[in-house]
Amino acid sequence: MSSPMDESAQRVLALIAASGRPGYEMLSAQEARQVYRDGRHAVNPDAPPVAEVRNVAAQTSHGAIPIRVYREQGVDTVAAPALVFYHGGGWVFGDLDTHDVVCRTLARNARVVVISVDYRLAPEHMFPAAVDDAYGALDWILTHAQTLGIDPDRVVVGGDSAGGNLSAVVSLMGREARLNLQGQLLIYPATDMSRDYPSYEEIVDVPLTKKTMQWFKSHYLGDDDASDWRASPMVAEDLGGLPQAYVMTAGYDPLRDEGDAYARRLQQAGVDVAHRHYPGQIHGFLTMGRVIPEADHLLDDAALWLRQVLRVSDEPQVRSA
Repeated sequence: MSSPMDESAQRVLALIAASGRPGYEMLSAQEARQVYRDGRHAVNPDAPPVAEVRNVAAQTSHGAIPIRVYREQGVDTVAAPALVFYHGGGWVFGDLDTHDVVCRTLARNARVVVISVDYRLAPEHMFPAAVDDAYGALDWILTHAQTLGIDPDRVVVGGDSAGGNLSAVVSLMGREARLNLQGQLLIYPATDMSRDYPSYEEIVDVPLTKKTMQWFKSHYLGDDDASDWRASPMVAEDLGGLPQAYVMTAGYDPLRDEGDAYARRLQQAGVDVAHRHYPGQIHGFLTMGRVIPEADHLLDDAALWLRQVLRVSDEPQVRSA
């Protein structure tokens, strides 16, 4: 790699080393979840206020899925543009709280309603449970758009890491179902678990390594599932006709090369792609804004893209039902 690691990312690595935290691959799923929850307080910035935060249950054929709705003051209460967000965490950990700051910030900066989805986690619920929940929640959200005060024709799906994977998969499913999704926000997404890319070997001594990814995959997937496009959207035969995409990759991330490859495949299929690359950053930095300033830059840029894609004006959008 030609670019050195960002100094703030190096500080995160030093904090992890000083804490003595073992790699996730050394832990059980339950232990990893607790370590992730505990560790986030050291790197998450303070949660910005928004006008409304409410928890709702999306009723689907796979059961009730918890979702959290964020709306900022001045955002249309009748038919607002919306982002349906899927959190990262390797399909094993992460929840509505771990990505609360991200969702609040995007709701404020993009002036859209953000709806965060708490899909089921592996290994208790292996593939395709997370996919079923991701799509089931989206379908419920679109069906209940009037109740939620959103415009079903101005919806983007998005997420980070495993959530980016789910967003790409849901976009493919939505194309087949003729949903009118406006975009897909893919932040260092996992796009191909059917093979290892060169960055898996190149990127070492960071929180996410090849061994860690193998641990995630072993919890999430069965023996043959990596070749299923619902796990690896890269292997889908046709990426044409998908909604426009924002694809973000990081230089010190084992998922870098597959993110780059997916962005290229989308472009080759005629999809409008905004590809952002942070050469000095590590996987996971989106939620590390207390230590890594570029997390704020990423959130600002993603919010600007959302505003453009969802046609959000600078004027207040408030309408009363």
